[in-house]
Order: sequence, then structure tokens, then C-alpha cells
Amino acid sequence: MLSNLSVDQALMKAKFHAKKGEIEEAEILYQTVLKTFAKNKRAQEGLASLNNHKVDSRYRKTSQEMVNKIVDLYDQGKFSTVVDQAQAFTKQYPQAYTVWNLLGASAAQLGMSDQAVTAFKKVINLRPDYADAYSNLGNALQDQGDIDQAIKVYKKAILLKPNYAEAYNNMGIALKNLGKLEESIIAHNKALSLKPDYADAYNNLGNVLKEMGKYNEAIDAYNKAILLNPHFAEVYSNIGSALKDQGKLEDAILAHNKALSLKPDYADAYNNLGIALQDQNKIKESIYAYKKALVIKPDDAEIHQNLSFMLLRNGKIKEGLAEYEWRWKTKEGLSRQRFFSKPLWNGETSLKDKKILLWSEQGIGDTLNWSSCLPLLNSQAKQCIMECQDKLVPLLQRSFPDIEVIPENRILDSERDDFDLHLPMGSLYSHFINKIMQNVKPDAFLVPNPERVNFWKERLDNLGKGPYIGISWKSSVVSAYRRHSYPTISEWSPVLTIPDVTFINLQYIDYEDDLSKVQDEFGVTIHNFNDLDQYDDIDDVAALCKALDMVVSTKVAPPFISSAVGTPTKIANWRQSSYNNILTNPVTSSYEMFDRDTWETWGNVFNSIAENIFELKNKITNSKYRL
Repeated sequence: MLSNLSVDQALMKAKFHAKKGEIEEAEILYQTVLKTFAKNKRAQEGLASLNNHKVDSRYRKTSQEMVNKIVDLYDQGKFSTVVDQAQAFTKQYPQAYTVWNLLGASAAQLGMSDQAVTAFKKVINLRPDYADAYSNLGNALQDQGDIDQAIKVYKKAILLKPNYAEAYNNMGIALKNLGKLEESIIAHNKALSLKPDYADAYNNLGNVLKEMGKYNEAIDAYNKAILLNPHFAEVYSNIGSALKDQGKLEDAILAHNKALSLKPDYADAYNNLGIALQDQNKIKESIYAYKKALVIKPDDAEIHQNLSFMLLRNGKIKEGLAEYEWRWKTKEGLSRQRFFSKPLWNGETSLKDKKILLWSEQGIGDTLNWSSCLPLLNSQAKQCIMECQDKLVPLLQRSFPDIEVIPENRILDSERDDFDLHLPMGSLYSHFINKIMQNVKPDAFLVPNPERVNFWKERLDNLGKGPYIGISWKSSVVSAYRRHSYPTISEWSPVLTIPDVTFINLQYIDYEDDLSKVQDEFGVTIHNFNDLDQYDDIDDVAALCKALDMVVSTKVAPPFISSAVGTPTKIANWRQSSYNNILTNPVTSSYEMFDRDTWETWGNVFNSIAENIFELKNKITNSKYRL
């Protein structure tokens, strides 16, 4: 009964309770009205509204509980479960941008960069002003390898949030990955100006400085990160890497071990420790460290590749070659992979009636070196097609007339039907290692153009008397790691100051300043043929190498050419290099390696090579004046 309340008063009071969220009180009043006036429209509508409100409240409560559960799972590091539950949740609540963000972050943690990018883009569509989503998207794009786009996204995040230190830091990482090191430093310094206690930014700044070879400055930045976060294991390992690059190997090992004491399951620290031990020539200890890293991160392709090189150096050839197949899962390997409809040759399937495509996967030095295995492959197959860099085609066609040598063309890979099986060149050793180990090393296996060889011999004679010695001293790609393999041109003085020798430039890039320096410091001319394209005209470079009496070089492309055409070749080599093994050293008997250990100068190497040149001079003199 309504007792003292009129119908209007009861309805007004019910509406008042509903607005305050007092659902039960409002419901009692609406039901009271309907008991007396069952068809009262206002009471019916009010009660229906309350029922909808109760349903919405129940759903809101349930959905928030689900979101909280997903957040808890993310905090526990259960990323696979987060992905599954977030996907289900967003199907029911597609506007839930926070859950899309959790989905993206979890997918990124699992290496599912494509899914992470999709999720973060969804967040931005739902919240175009959400700066964090842009930064997260930038990180996912970096994981995809789309660094240029990542930088654009970071800049958008900064436009929305000008004091966004994290976005500047992430942009600094992207710029470093692009090789824009000065710009990267500016970005990290901006992050630190906005957030002076930002340990991650100091760490990343240190990484850039280390890449630039500014090791002391890098270590200063790392130490600032440690002052802010004394338990920052990654920084200790980075310090170890910087010390290693400075040749301070014992200190480097101490730093890596400190990182491991703070974070015993730190696979990257074990990997870095393995590299430092490798530089000490402690091969077995290095292998042990890599294997410890792989217990923690069994699918880390970079660590598998590091292990492969050490196994090869330790004489465990088959095990090392098996590990080398992990190269296809490294970032560099993924960019070089080919995708054909035809299957990969496994080394066991008979090639008797098969046509096989062999394709190059590395630089020209490796392509030429591994081409020595072509006769082994061709002897088993009905037909062999060799696909390589365009500039190698003339030389390889002449050297292997029974094989179809063609330039690389990736455009129609998935549609090609001109072969039965395929094989990347780096896998030749895996399938033919027994024969390679049994065969006597050839003196030469590449055939330069004989007319051009005579041309170069005449041209050399016009320069002056021999011996004519070609030299090459550095790669076109120089990193902190590679610097160990390339002495400065001044360190060549024991060779370059030998009298009555005619030196010929075989350096194919960035040589002008060094030629001037040799002239200024030693008064010696290294003759350069401006009309010879050392970078692209490999066929003519091979002819020039054949015309020379000797080639002296660091381990770059020219000695692979000169030794393969049979010219005596002396290689100044860093013994501890990962690339010093059966797979990546020249295959001929015409080369000789002169090794420097990490902790040594290049003096002994070049003094020993100089002795070889004096012997060559005496031999040439005796042959000219023998009675």
C-alpha cells in the first residue's frame, strides 16, 4: 500500500533513490505503486530501467574483475596466458583499450612483434591521445625491424607528451640501431635532462659510446647507471664488454661474473663472458659459458652461432657445423633467408637425377671461398646452378664451366620451378666435410682472364722493379668487434718500409687518406689504379692479383681472391676472431696466416711478414742473375 505517499510522490522518491544508486529502495517504491496501479507506465519504465542498471552494474563488476586478473597475470610474467585471456576479453569488450595494451605488451614479451603492433595500433585508434601507446608501438616496430617507422612513432609520442623521457630513450635506441650514433646520444641526453635519475638511459648512452669506441666515456655512463641502481646486472655485463674491447680481459671477466652474481639466470652475461674468454684464447671455458647461456635461453640463435665458431676452433667440426645452422634464426640470417617452393637439400637425398640450386648468402669473400666445393656438389647432381652476386659471375663462369652460374635474383623465389632442390652455400661444409677434410688443399681454384693477367703484368713492369706486392688493410664494415682485426696503416711500418718493393693498392673503399698518410710518414707510394673498380670489377681484380708476386692483407675480401688464383698470400690475422676457423679461412695452400693474440700488438705479425718479403726479394734477385 502507498499509505501516506501519493503515487506522484512515490514515483519522484523512487527516481531520487535511483539517481543516488540506491537501487533496492527505488525498486521497493516502484513495486509498491504497481501493486495498486498495475498498469502505471512511469512505474513500469522506472522498474525496467532499474533492472537494466543492475545488469550493467553486474557486467561492469565482472569485467573489471577480469581486467584485474589479466593485470595480475601480466605482473606474474605469465604472458602466454595474458595473450589468450586478453584476446577472449577484447572479443567481448572491443573498446577495452587497457586490455589491448596488455595484449600488445605480452605479445612483445613473447617475441610476437606482428601481434604486438596490431594490438598497440588498436589502442591508438581507441585513444589517439595516449602517448604511452605510441611509445609501445615504437618498441614493437623496432622488434619487427621497422626502425624508421618506430622513430616516427616515438616523435608522435613526444608531441603528445613533450617531457616523455622514456620515449626519448627508446628513440635513442632506435637511432643507434640505424647507425645514427650522434643523434642517438642527443636523444639519450634529452631523456636524462628530463629524468636525471634514469638509470636505463645512462646504460643505453653507454652502449652508444661503446659502439663509437669511446670506451672510457661509456664506462663513465655505465657507472652512473650503477650509482642509481646498484643491482643493475645488465650494466655490469655491458661494462665487461667495454673492458673486453679495451683489451682488459681479466677486468671484463670480473664484471661479467658480478652481473651473474646479481642475476644468475642472465643468459646474455654468460654469452658475453664466453666472448671475453674467447679473447683470452680459453676456448674450452668459452664453450662452457656459451652452453650455460643456452641452458637458460635454449632458442637464442646468436648464442648458438657463437658456440658454433668456438666448437669449430676446438676441432669439434661436425658439432660446430650443426650449431652453425642456427644462423638462419639470427636477425642477420632472417634478412638473408630465401623462400622457395622447392625443398632444401638435406645432404642425404640422392642428387643423381636432380637439378640443384646453390645460392650465396654471405659476402663475396665467403662466396668465392665456398665455391671451391662446387665440383663436389656437381659430381653428385644431374645439374648444378650457382646463383651469386652479379659481380662474381664472370670469374665463376670461367672457373667452373660445367656449372650454370647466374646472378642473384630474389624477385620470383616463391614461383621458381627451374630446379628440384636448393642449398645455401654456408651449408656445403655440413654435407661435404668428410671429403673436404680428406682432400689436399688446392694451390688455386679460380681462373682469371689470361689476357688481363698479361695486361696487368705489363702495367706493373712500367711502374718499376718488383717484387710487386698488393696490400689491403681494412673492411668496409667497421664495428667495435671488427676493430681488433684491422691495424692502422701506421702499424704496417715493418712491411711498408722495406726498400725496393713496389706496393699496389687492393683496398676497395676508403683508402685515399691512408695512401696519403703512408706517403707522408714513410715516403712510400702505394700505387693505386684509378681506372680499376676494385669494388665491383672482381674479375679484373682477380687478374691483377694473379699478376702480383705476393699479397699481404688483413682478413678481408682481397686475400680470398688472391689465394684462390694461386698468388702467395700473407694474412695478418687476429687469432681470437670468431671468423678464424675452418669454415671461414681460405681453403688453398697458397695462403699463410700470421696470428696476433688479443693482448699483443701487431709488431710481431708484420715483422714476420717482412721477413717473407725479404725472402721473396732474394728469390727474385737470384732467379734474375742465376748463371
